[in-house]
Amino acid sequence: MGRLEGKVALISGGARGLGASEAVVFAREGAAVVIGDILDDLGAAVVKDIEAHGGRAAYVHLDVRDEAQWQQAVALAEQRYGKLDVLVNSAGVTQAPGNTEQTTLEEWDRVIAVNLTGTFLGAKAAIPAMKRAGGGSIINTSSIVGLVASRSVAYGASKGGVRLLSKSIAMQHAKEKIRCNSFHPGLTQTPFLDAYYPNPAALEARAKAVPLGRVATAEEIALGALYLASDESAFMTGSEFVIDGGFTAI
Repeated sequence: MGRLEGKVALISGGARGLGASEAVVFAREGAAVVIGDILDDLGAAVVKDIEAHGGRAAYVHLDVRDEAQWQQAVALAEQRYGKLDVLVNSAGVTQAPGNTEQTTLEEWDRVIAVNLTGTFLGAKAAIPAMKRAGGGSIINTSSIVGLVASRSVAYGASKGGVRLLSKSIAMQHAKEKIRCNSFHPGLTQTPFLDAYYPNPAALEARAKAVPLGRVATAEEIALGALYLASDESAFMTGSEFVIDGGFTAI
């Protein structure tokens, strides 16, 4: 029996990178997975791969800045699979390194809208469905820069906001058996990392600063999300779950 047998999960940003790995791992462990993203072709390909391996999955177009699209995604999960147990807010955008003086208002608004407001809207849409299901787990993807300073002021602020938003959700909905934790991956080999470190030499130098001496694979991080989604973490809420190769321990 899989670790998520009988559960239904909605994953934003599930068309590629970490979100896609989470979708594959969750389906492998028995969950029915709804993948939400704006990358429709890639999202459909992830669904096809999951189904080819005997899993259950569906795709929905989801711009996380749009409240109505979130409601449609949650409705799809309930209509197709009968309930919603798990939400993974995995969608996110990055920002080139830039301090406060260098960051434009347009860039600030873009990053905050996707990373922080999108996370809020996802939780807002999912909570009523989780109440109907008798509880659930919300996993809000932050970052190690939700814990320590970032070279990108908007990105760091958005991820720090996700951390504290998660604590508020956890405290407000604990009595309804809805858990919420922030998820803090370190350097992970995804297209997201490639965009943040376009210079391979810079990425190699950064990886050497990690105590374990390398970046993580997407599946290594997805296995952490699996723990938070499963009943194994039933007594964990309002916490930070860090997988960073020891980087924040320095």
